[in-house]
Amino acid sequence: MPDVTIRNLPEATHRALKVRAAQQGRSTEAEIREILENAVRPPERIKLGSELAAIGREFGGVELDIERGATPADTVSFE
Repeated sequence: MPDVTIRNLPEATHRALKVRAAQQGRSTEAEIREILENAVRPPERIKLGSELAAIGREFGGVELDIERGATPADTVSFE
C-alpha cells in the first residue's frame, strides 16, 4: 500500500486531527485515512454496476445461462 507524507501541516490542524481521531476512537493516521477516503470516494457516489442491476430488476430482470470454459483465456499480446 502506498505511503503519503504531508509536509507543512499547521500545528493547529494536526491538533484538531488528533482530537477528532480521539473522539472517533481511532488513531490519527486512521482518521486521516477515513477523511481522505470519504473525500475521494464518498458513500453516496453512484456505483454503475449497482445502478444497472437496479434498472434490470425494474424491468423484470434477465436470466442468463453462462458457463465458464474450463480452459484459461489466452494471454493478450500488445506487440
